[in-house]
Amino acid sequence: MFFDFTEEQRMIKRMIREFADEVVAPGADERDKTKRFPVEIFKQMADLNLLGLPFPEEYGGAGADYISFATVVEELSRACASTGITYSAHISLGGAPLNLFGTQAQKEKYLTQICSGESMGSFGLTEPNAGSDAGGTRTTAIKEGQEWVINGSKCFITNASYAKFLALTAVTDKEQGSKGITAFIVPTDAPGFTVIDNYEKLGLHSSNTTELVLDQVRVPEDHILGKQGEGFKQFLITLDGGRIGIGAMAVGIAQAAYDKALQYAKERQTFGNSISKYQAIQFKLADMAMQIELARNMVYKAAWLKDNGRKFTKEAAMAKLYASEIAMSATHQAIQIHGGYGYMKEYQVERFFRDARLLEIGEGTSEILRMVIAREIGC
Repeated sequence: MFFDFTEEQRMIKRMIREFADEVVAPGADERDKTKRFPVEIFKQMADLNLLGLPFPEEYGGAGADYISFATVVEELSRACASTGITYSAHISLGGAPLNLFGTQAQKEKYLTQICSGESMGSFGLTEPNAGSDAGGTRTTAIKEGQEWVINGSKCFITNASYAKFLALTAVTDKEQGSKGITAFIVPTDAPGFTVIDNYEKLGLHSSNTTELVLDQVRVPEDHILGKQGEGFKQFLITLDGGRIGIGAMAVGIAQAAYDKALQYAKERQTFGNSISKYQAIQFKLADMAMQIELARNMVYKAAWLKDNGRKFTKEAAMAKLYASEIAMSATHQAIQIHGGYGYMKEYQVERFFRDARLLEIGEGTSEILRMVIAREIGC
């Protein structure tokens, strides 16, 4: 087994770490406070050719691998989790379905805009009554002549306010259950399409989370993504890749919390010693370091399997599940190590704690992921 990065992966890691420290981190607290979307950061990332990182060069991508993608998500999330989730969703949910299932013409028209940053990537799956049960989709698409008429709503959709189009699911044949769900590419400026950005969230304040309302939205027949009736299957495949992104995001948040806690423990003096000299604190930090290392290895393994064309559903579910839970644990312990200061915004660990909480819910709750893993091991 070989655990080292390639030279290209090392170059990407060095570049994104420097970018995260110098460009992303300085304004993270202010963006969290004002809920300002990091538009300028993504313009700079477009200039660095990061917005199409794992996609083919013929569509404006960088042709890199998923390990590199995971590295970028981790480093961005270490600096600012809102930026991390925006990027992860842009690639793994917005661009990936187009790359995996789109026609040549669709890729040339839409994937190129994802890679250039002309449009942020977004993905419309979740509905008010169809979250974990994505097969319960109620948005409908009815064929009228050469067009499909879409009606329904989506909730908790990332990046849609900054997307010129997105892929979303709709029922085209209710008699077929999940096999009657089809994916469509829908322009967000289409008549009858409304994007509502008014959620009040616990964390990830500078990421864009929206509701979508579709009222008699018409799209041509060539806006079907992939084949009719295969939308549900396509989006399950998409979520496998997305879970690698969320796992990487969790590792980045956990690393940020650990770094702050270790630094504080070395500086904080009690009873004549730094608190890092006390075994109670040492054990907390040791557990954090161990868990982060394990989670990172799990994320990279899932990414490696994907890069090599191997089945990775189980590994992606495991990586996302474990990493999201250790992110919550690490941020919890970071606050505890900081004591009263950890409860104050000035010390940042409370932001890490708030931001980490979504990761046990989004792209498969911890409960659903355990069901996925149980299925994959033959239960």
